[in-house]
Amino acid sequence: MSDHLPPPPVTAPDPTQAPAVDLWDAVDDLCAWLDANRPVEGREGLLLRILKLSEEVGEVAEAVIGATGQNPRKGTTHTWDDVRSELCDVAVTALVALRTLTPDAREVFARHLARVTHRSLGAPRPDPSDG
Repeated sequence: MSDHLPPPPVTAPDPTQAPAVDLWDAVDDLCAWLDANRPVEGREGLLLRILKLSEEVGEVAEAVIGATGQNPRKGTTHTWDDVRSELCDVAVTALVALRTLTPDAREVFARHLARVTHRSLGAPRPDPSDG
């Protein structure tokens, strides 16, 4: 009997597990990349970046119509995974647009989310770990 254990099996990375990415670091990186590669500068460039959000929302609508087969000429052309992906594009595009307007996007968003949460849900529930 051998005292050596066999090596553990080598497994491929699980493609369903997303790598750990800090949201705001990623937004900062995307914003910097876009800034370095934008063909239009100044106020017009800023407005075009914000208008990109409308394009992404349109892609959500297209995916929903495609997932539900609402266009009889085209039939079912998308999946609900496509809709989820397009919604993520909307969220990323909105956060990048916000970051373009202010370097304090993280704080601006956190304060706004707190106001919306309070307005919708009332006072936050006490954290059970507080005591």
